Amino acid sequence: MKIFPAIDIKDGQCVRLVKGDYATAHKVAEDPLATARSFEAAGAEWIHMVDLDGAKDAALVNKDIFVTVARETGLKVEVGGGIRTMEAVDWYLQNGIARVILGSAAVKNPAFAKEAVEKYGEKIAIGIDARDGMVAAEGWLDTSDVHFVALAKEMEKIGVRTIIFTDISRDGTLTGPNLDQLREINSAVTCDIIASGGVSGIDDIVALRDEGLYGAIAGKAIYTGALDVAQAITEGSKPRDVSKYFAKSELLPAIVQEASTGEVLMLAYMNEESLRLTLATGTTWFWSRSRGELWNKGATSGHYQYVVSVDGDCDDDTLLIRVNQVGAACHTGKHSCFFQPVGFKPFKENKE
Repeated sequence: MKIFPAIDIKDGQCVRLVKGDYATAHKVAEDPLATARSFEAAGAEWIHMVDLDGAKDAALVNKDIFVTVARETGLKVEVGGGIRTMEAVDWYLQNGIARVILGSAAVKNPAFAKEAVEKYGEKIAIGIDARDGMVAAEGWLDTSDVHFVALAKEMEKIGVRTIIFTDISRDGTLTGPNLDQLREINSAVTCDIIASGGVSGIDDIVALRDEGLYGAIAGKAIYTGALDVAQAITEGSKPRDVSKYFAKSELLPAIVQEASTGEVLMLAYMNEESLRLTLATGTTWFWSRSRGELWNKGATSGHYQYVVSVDGDCDDDTLLIRVNQVGAACHTGKHSCFFQPVGFKPFKENKE
């Protein structure tokens, strides 16, 4: 999981807000460039920067600060706030910014978001900021009637690959990220999800990593000293901890289900290594009990299973793998392995 140290700019200064309230803005660092360089020295690859004035005024108010950081450091800079036109997108990407974040524009002008994605592909990210599950816009000053998952699915359809999700109620509070909403959006779309809001320390970084998120943004926790950037990067880069699922047995039954229809395709077994490979590669890996080896579904037939989500049951001893199946799941050529009737006659209540 990638770590994105954050710098928010208001009136040319590095500030943080609490729950998006501009009245709570307080200065957290003296110089944006020096702060960015300290993040780079700690090992950061990316930096997340927001033009708070721009978000409110729908203009590129602090653009020169962001471009200076991009030019004077080796960091990849992603920028959001006030980007409402293709001219603004063009300007940033032509002046060294690695990724542009569209927020309000995605809600109010989805045609513009689609145009930007078609032109720049993965250089466009969508910022989805939610208050009580509903998407907020205009520097979080307005709340729409659009649910955050619904917007995520719409953005996925137009080709968006990266979504930055913020629960506004957690932003700047150091109360921990909203894992329930992050889990919901991460399982609803195939886009890379970057978590924003509420990170309080290293335990939150570990929790976000183990949810399988692409990235995590941290701001206030860094500036208060509660989170060390270098340690966060180290923890974020570690594999997800899946050992709890194998506390009872070295092998777990894994039920594979077609994501689009709910049809059960097959049952196989996973050990810890195959689960890690599945999570890392996005295709299913299993343990063959007869051959005593790992196998990647589709490696020989081309009938790969592209993973949509992985869930454990209530006892942590069975896995449900939702996939997009290519071709047949069964070696017989059937789409599902479950096609042979057992001859069960449904029970009919005797009402006499």
